[in-house]
Amino acid sequence: MFHIVQYRPLRLITQNNLSSMCLKLVLSRPIAFGQIWKSWFSSRSLVGNKNIILMGPPGAGKTTVGRIVGQKLDCAVIDIDDDVLETTWNMTVSEKLQDVGNEQFLEEEGKALLKFSASGSVISLTGSNPMHAAGMQHVKKNGIVVYLDVPTAVIMSRLKSMKVDRIVGQSSGVSLKDILEFRRQFYKRWYDIRVLCGGDIAAEVVAERVLDAVKRYQNSELETFVSTRSSRSGRSTEKDSSKYFSDVVTEGLASDGGLFVPERGLPKFTAGEWQSLIEATYIERAQVILERCIHPDDIPASKLAEIIGTAYGENFTCSKIAPVRHLAGNQFLLELFHGPTASFKDFALQMVPHIFAYCIPRSCNYLVLVATSGDTGSAVLDGFSRLHDTDKQRIAVMNFFPEDGVSPIQKSQMIGCQKENAWSVGVKSDFDFCQTAIKQIFTNSDYTGFLTVEYGTALAAANSINWARLLPQVVYHASAYLDLVHQDIIPFGSPVDVCIPTGNFGNILAALYAKMMGIPIRKCICASNENNVLTDFIRTGVYDLRGRKLIPTFSPAVDILKSSNLERYLHLIANGDGQLVTQLYNQLENQGHFQLRKDLLEKLQQDLVAGWCSEEECLAAIHSVYTTTGYILDTHTAVAKVVADRLQDRTCPIIISSTAHYSKFAPAILRALRIAEIKQNPLSQLRLLSSYSPLPPVHWGLLETLKKKGNENHQVCAADMSMLMSHIETLIQNHFM
Repeated sequence: MFHIVQYRPLRLITQNNLSSMCLKLVLSRPIAFGQIWKSWFSSRSLVGNKNIILMGPPGAGKTTVGRIVGQKLDCAVIDIDDDVLETTWNMTVSEKLQDVGNEQFLEEEGKALLKFSASGSVISLTGSNPMHAAGMQHVKKNGIVVYLDVPTAVIMSRLKSMKVDRIVGQSSGVSLKDILEFRRQFYKRWYDIRVLCGGDIAAEVVAERVLDAVKRYQNSELETFVSTRSSRSGRSTEKDSSKYFSDVVTEGLASDGGLFVPERGLPKFTAGEWQSLIEATYIERAQVILERCIHPDDIPASKLAEIIGTAYGENFTCSKIAPVRHLAGNQFLLELFHGPTASFKDFALQMVPHIFAYCIPRSCNYLVLVATSGDTGSAVLDGFSRLHDTDKQRIAVMNFFPEDGVSPIQKSQMIGCQKENAWSVGVKSDFDFCQTAIKQIFTNSDYTGFLTVEYGTALAAANSINWARLLPQVVYHASAYLDLVHQDIIPFGSPVDVCIPTGNFGNILAALYAKMMGIPIRKCICASNENNVLTDFIRTGVYDLRGRKLIPTFSPAVDILKSSNLERYLHLIANGDGQLVTQLYNQLENQGHFQLRKDLLEKLQQDLVAGWCSEEECLAAIHSVYTTTGYILDTHTAVAKVVADRLQDRTCPIIISSTAHYSKFAPAILRALRIAEIKQNPLSQLRLLSSYSPLPPVHWGLLETLKKKGNENHQVCAADMSMLMSHIETLIQNHFM
């Protein structure tokens, strides 16, 4: 059994008891006793008896970075190649490889790792150690595994300069690039923390990032959330002044009526870190970005990878997940409709149910309440219906939608997506009533307490008021920019504008968050339909609902007057002034309007511009784009196209978010294309559209859902709070009792 106790005399502090440690240190070289204590506590406070284990491909700089980290922590530095393998074998690694061959080498290397033990040290693994499962399990038991994630192209360049053309495991006929890519799956299996190391980054910088990442890993209390209505000090009058990610996923809405936001903001990526993701797949980008936003204490990297793989693996029809397509001139479409229910909501709602199931305690049942203006409903129902059977038994979802305020196909889809743990209820009102009713139910402590005591059931939210809904949307805005760089449309660092059809402000807020995290977005263009309260607000700073009535339009997902996620943005530009946010929203609730201060309006207008589109302009845009390109926009994307045409200055590319597939709005599309025969049956409408061989094709998931029989029935409820609560109780009794 190997137990490493020193690399140089000073590093004895990691192995022995304090008294003998201090004696040996003093004897080994002159050093002040105060410095000894400072050094010991510096190392111990960061990692204690655990090891920092550096893992990555050959050429990642593990040995050099390990020495720097060890020097900064004054702890033992162990290089597996030099200090373990060559000592064990009494020969060099290359000699051993020649002696036993590739396959046996990995086994011998693993056996040596199994006999190795250390504590409080910095350990640099070999590039092939992670390929031996038993050896890695042994080492990982007492360590934090840090993955130095270097792009393959950078590794290839480094190895070439080192005149290395073959590595362990590379058999005849296999290229160096192929074996490096093959190894990535093993690195991804074992790490606790990832450090991005793209380009010509100095080893000292990587070492600092390693230390920062380990500090973050050890200190989850630094990543707390507060309500948008908490005070500047962070001490809300409510009990939820500070929460962790798992808490906010479970609770959804703060008990003071505000929305949860990260207390210290979102993480920022350097330009080099973003550039290291240019060659990455969508799933790889999602993994890296979300790891930075979700502390591993809440969801470990391995579990997060499993969730992301489940969400985007087979449920999306396009392998690129969120492809960027050139439309015309400097305009590009970000296609967000390749998920199972054909809207951008799938990006979050294929993930959130699995995140939710992982985060909630198993001692309680949960009913997820959702209000939808169209697309959210089917996405929530589909997502939660894909949970494992054991999770379905303890998690159910109830979807409220305006009975007469969604398209016929949207309604058919929501009804067709009902499953044993997922139901839809049509409400004889508009979306704003549904959303407000759910907020009131969540803040009614008597009612929620009654459900918990009487039925052992807690309520949760899956609308975009839930923080977990926003994070996956940040990913696709960042990925779209990286795709333009990858396609050589722009060099990294050049700005782009984004134009997003906006109702509840969640999607455009995610783009603003991507900008904060380092994506070079210049302006976010907010595109409204005839319900243009946001356009007026962004232009004037006055949010005014007085005298406004919701207008049903061809783009129902943005038929919204009260934009929930705007509250998060106002909290951001007000530097976390929850008292001001509370004042504004109390005034909106009581008087129907509020006005921003001049300085806040100026901040807002640095990020946002806005415009709106009439119904006639929407249909004309669909017709125009189809006749010139053969491409069919959905009604929401057409709204954004009209506004983009009007507001862009053509000095940089503009990415238009295509938030839904046109198949969901077949009657409006048929009207826009001036097809005289419009049959009322939704399935017939889609078949008629399909006969025109459109681009993109009619959405497969919608066709399959509409073909299903037996789920045509759904409950309908009056616009009355007591009736909604009665429906909730009935569902709880039927499903959980």
